[in-house]
Amino acid sequence: MKASFKPTLLMAALAASALTALAQPGPGPAAGPGAGPGINQPDTERRTRMQDRAQQHMAQRATALKAKLKLRAEQENAWNDYVAAMKPPASPPLPNRAEIAKLSTPERLDKMRELRQRREAEFDKRDAATRTFYGTLSAEQKKIFDDNTGRPFREGRPWGAR
Repeated sequence: MKASFKPTLLMAALAASALTALAQPGPGPAAGPGAGPGINQPDTERRTRMQDRAQQHMAQRATALKAKLKLRAEQENAWNDYVAAMKPPASPPLPNRAEIAKLSTPERLDKMRELRQRREAEFDKRDAATRTFYGTLSAEQKKIFDDNTGRPFREGRPWGAR
């Protein structure tokens, strides 16, 4: 009994010390004029970098898809319209939390509805452009398009894996 009691006691002591170390508060928010944005404040420089990277990725994917589709000359205009519609619009500024907090509940709900309707209009525009372009494709091209777009739930594969 003594031989198994010591290792158990030692493990309990180590676990307790590890828990107390993990329970310590982290550093507080930076203060002063050089402090960066907080977690809920927009970081416009970071947001711009992310948008640029996303646009580069979309352009690479569009180029690869166009090469796979082997478009005919009469399909070029439809392709250009499709690619233009798929580009995300300039991001509107995020709602200011302080201004939103000043609104009454019905006013906040109206603001959120307005933002949802704006996003829905963008989705509708992309939907229409995709359907128009898809209608110009041959059966073989449609299969290639289907295999290379909009399939995030492929069985056994995570979202980004292709």
